[in-house]
Amino acid sequence: MLYLVGLGLGDAKDITVKGLEAVRRCRRVYLEAYTSVLTVGKEALEEFYGKELILADRETVEQEADSILKEADVGDVAFLVVGDPFGATTHSDLVLRAVKLGIPYKVIHNASIMNAVGCCGLQLYNFGETVSVVFWTDTWKPESFFDKIEKNRQNGMHTLCLLDIKVKEQSLENLMKGRKIYEPPRYMSVNQAAEQLLAIIQNRRLQGEEPEITENTICVGLARVGAPDQKIASGTLYQMSTVELGGPLHSLIVTGTMHPLELEMLKLFSVDSSSFENNAFQRTT
Repeated sequence: MLYLVGLGLGDAKDITVKGLEAVRRCRRVYLEAYTSVLTVGKEALEEFYGKELILADRETVEQEADSILKEADVGDVAFLVVGDPFGATTHSDLVLRAVKLGIPYKVIHNASIMNAVGCCGLQLYNFGETVSVVFWTDTWKPESFFDKIEKNRQNGMHTLCLLDIKVKEQSLENLMKGRKIYEPPRYMSVNQAAEQLLAIIQNRRLQGEEPEITENTICVGLARVGAPDQKIASGTLYQMSTVELGGPLHSLIVTGTMHPLELEMLKLFSVDSSSFENNAFQRTT
């Protein structure tokens, strides 16, 4: 049996009872380590679960998926995913391969950022398409995520922006030379995401457009959701470029049309309450 087990968002104790029972039953336990991270390290998980964990980075999963599944054909194997197993589309591939090989699988769900963002007070059914905001480079500055945020806002919907994670990435030079030397991990902050959005707004204005999203659009920055030191800040997009939220992981929400109740909740986390008086009432139902 292949078990796909969600670990939740905080620390080792966020696993469900059902998930923990499955992990303790398994012969081999893999920890997926590239779509998200917990606030504690592998060692803390091993101590709590009473099991040795095998770190599975993107390379391992993409290149050695068949060997992971062969093990699941003769014994119980667990594949641990931060958040919920299907929070990232990557894991559907593992299920499809298992089915093809006739290996039974079981999914044990948990909280993910996709539903935990409700902690800021915005109602989940008012969210549109979720977008990923990637790190820009000197030569690559995509703007497609901005168009999706605009479309959501035109429809009155909020947008959850999942911010880029760079784990086990190679520099262009090392990649070209085939050297397995990896760059230090990088996690995009709310500040960096807001700065990229502000840069796109400027670009669009230079092209003669007036974007749906401006410096004064109300946004929400979230950090380490589900952890004891979780932090939430609400304010304008411009304020999000300077707000201090601490260590990773961060997420950003660009609001659409807000219900008065949503607005009241966001005010609990405001960087500066005056930004709400000036802006938000233009977009309430």
